[in-house]
Amino acid sequence: MSPVLMVAVLIAVVAAGGGFVHFLQANNKSQFIKLALAFSGGFLLAIVFEHLLPELYAAETANIGIYILVGFLIQLIMEYFSGGIEHGHIHVHKGQAMPWALFISLSIHSIIEGIPLGNDVDPLHHLHNHDHKLSLFWGIVFHQIPVAIALMTLLLNTSLRKGMAWLVLLLFGIMTPLGLLIGLKVPMEQTGISVPVILGVVIGMFLHISTTIIFETSENHKFNLLKLSSVIAGIAGALLMY
Repeated sequence: MSPVLMVAVLIAVVAAGGGFVHFLQANNKSQFIKLALAFSGGFLLAIVFEHLLPELYAAETANIGIYILVGFLIQLIMEYFSGGIEHGHIHVHKGQAMPWALFISLSIHSIIEGIPLGNDVDPLHHLHNHDHKLSLFWGIVFHQIPVAIALMTLLLNTSLRKGMAWLVLLLFGIMTPLGLLIGLKVPMEQTGISVPVILGVVIGMFLHISTTIIFETSENHKFNLLKLSSVIAGIAGALLMY
């Protein structure tokens, strides 16, 4: 898939998430959003274990497990500021001030996960059976939809006007494409950070997000059948990609 098409899809899914909230009055409490999150959690976990981790370790980068752990910890720290919006958690108070720390944290997360999408040089070229970029791309796409819905729900409840809320949402929407552009234009080797290292950090972030989504209990502390089915569907979708 070309970078231009990737950018178009990434921006479109964020805009679609905003549209669900603005025009269809959906929000992060709806059953659809909860099931979409569960699906994305299962999909992310499956691509990590089936595609990304095997190819990453095949690249034989030294101490790669450390970078995966670093990614996990980075996500943990960022969620201190984001409040867990990456897995559908928002605390809405009508008329509240715009939570810029949340937006910045979410944007940093999106930029980091976009960088491996833009690397022209594939460090895993010796494994041709799996395209880690494509699985990573679809993992991001499926996760961005519920995140965009949660973010738009929050934005429309702040003191921002609707037009400004859309502007902030679309600004968030270009963050992953910005990461992709950085991956395309900035030679990672010149920065002292290899592509496998960045991918390891992204995998750690995905592990934190996916396991949090999957193992979170519902309001009545039950892992209900619909959520279980959505998680399984996400896993199956990832496994059937190739």
